Amino acid sequence: MRQIDIYNGCPGRVVFNPARLRAFVRALDALLPRGLRAPQGSLSIAILDDESIAKVHGDFLNKPSPTDVITFVGDGVDAGEICVGAQTAVRESSRFGFTPDRELCLYVAHGYLHLAGVDDVSAEDAAKMRAAEAEALGVLDKKFRRPIFAFYGE
Repeated sequence: MRQIDIYNGCPGRVVFNPARLRAFVRALDALLPRGLRAPQGSLSIAILDDESIAKVHGDFLNKPSPTDVITFVGDGVDAGEICVGAQTAVRESSRFGFTPDRELCLYVAHGYLHLAGVDDVSAEDAAKMRAAEAEALGVLDKKFRRPIFAFYGE
């Protein structure tokens, strides 16, 4: 079973059940579109505040602003790292009629799908990404009836 390391860069603002988050990520393995494989090796998930994700965004993509998710593909030993913006999830969730928990889970799924080889640059690829994300949210609804994340002080 793959190792999944989780870093909470928002202590006091975001709490979560690590076992449930790991189970959600493992459930994503079964959802991958045909022809894609689950990323191999250990996986790292970083839950970041606006300041931290803006720094990562600036350092690696030259866009020093908060964002939803940034994914770093691994090297074969490590599957990679998924950095998600918790405060972005709080802000954006109401725009889409989601809870912040569901929005942040969407970001985790989106990053995971990138690690599995799903892209979203072209319109065709973006449509595949949206379909895979919808499946991931379906798994979230069926298997994880209680929230994985809780938010405080936002």
